[in-house]
Amino acid sequence: MVAYMRHIMRSTVADTLPAKARRSLEKLGRDIALARKKRSLTVIMMAERLGVAKSTYLRVEKGDPNAGIGIYAMALFVLGASDKLGDLLDPGGDDIGLLLDERRIPQRVRTRKIPSSL
Repeated sequence: MVAYMRHIMRSTVADTLPAKARRSLEKLGRDIALARKKRSLTVIMMAERLGVAKSTYLRVEKGDPNAGIGIYAMALFVLGASDKLGDLLDPGGDDIGLLLDERRIPQRVRTRKIPSSL
């Protein structure tokens, strides 16, 4: 009974993940699967290179949000695309961040008066 209650009360990322984020992960999984196939790698070969079970790797190809980000990162590394992970929120390409920075620029800039007692 306790295990059952713990299971009911536990919330996972998959339960709260917005639909748009879920679709993005599913697309990433499909893209990883396609890249694997283009490189003539089997599911078992990928799982071995990632150091995970076949079933865990298949969760990545399905875009499972409960698969750890480290497994996704390793899949990208094996496929030769790990540099792209580091560029996801590059400050130069963060349009929202750039707009927020622009809004913080003051309308006027004034010089500070220095007290004459110095």
